[in-house]
Amino acid sequence: MMKKFNPNKQHRRSIRLKGYDYSQLGAYFVTVCAHQKDNLFGRVINGSVELNEYGQIVTREWFKSSKVRHEIELDAFVLMPNHLHGIVWIVNPEASVDLMDEETVEANGHSPLPRGAAPKSLGAFIIGFKSTVTRQINQLRTKPGHPVWQRNYYEHIIRSERALHAIREYIEQNPLRWEMDRYNPVATKRDPKAVDLWNLLKASANENPRP
Repeated sequence: MMKKFNPNKQHRRSIRLKGYDYSQLGAYFVTVCAHQKDNLFGRVINGSVELNEYGQIVTREWFKSSKVRHEIELDAFVLMPNHLHGIVWIVNPEASVDLMDEETVEANGHSPLPRGAAPKSLGAFIIGFKSTVTRQINQLRTKPGHPVWQRNYYEHIIRSERALHAIREYIEQNPLRWEMDRYNPVATKRDPKAVDLWNLLKASANENPRP
C-alpha cells in the first residue's frame, strides 16, 4: 500500500541558511525549545523563574560550555519553563574543539542538525550542549533515549548595536512577560514587545543582507 506524501515528514528543510558560515565571528540570538514545548524545566511565579532539577542541569551546562569551548563567549541568557533564549558570540574560530561524532549526535534521541556540523560553529555548540543535557536529565528520570529537546533550534544573526540591546532587554524581561509568551501554552494574549523585536530583526536583516 502506497503511503500518502506528507510534506512535514518528507523533504524536511533545514532552517539554517544554506551556504552561511556559522563559525564566523559574530553574535547570534539563539532559541532552543523543550520537546513538544512541555514545561520541563520549572515554572514562573510572580515574574520569576523557579527552576527544577532539570532546569538546573540546563543552566549549569549552558554556562559550562564557554569554559570548554574557547571559540564562544556567552552573553545574556534566560531559561524559561519550556525554552531558553541566549546570545552566543563566536569570538575565536581557530580555537581547539573536539569534533562532534555520530554517537554524540544520537545521544540526543533526535538529530537536531545535519550530521557533520562544522567544528567550532554555532551548530556544533548546540549539538554538544543538547546532547549533554539530554543524557543527564534522562539519567535522572531513568528514561534513556527519551527526547528532551525540540528537533532543531532557532537563530538570528545580530547585526547592530540597536538589535543587541533590544535582544538583551527582551531576554532580561522574558519571565515578567510569561503570560504573553508565544511558547506559553496558556498565554492570555500576544506580546507586543516580542512583535517589535521580530520586526526590528527583520528590518536589520534587510538593511544588512547576509553574505
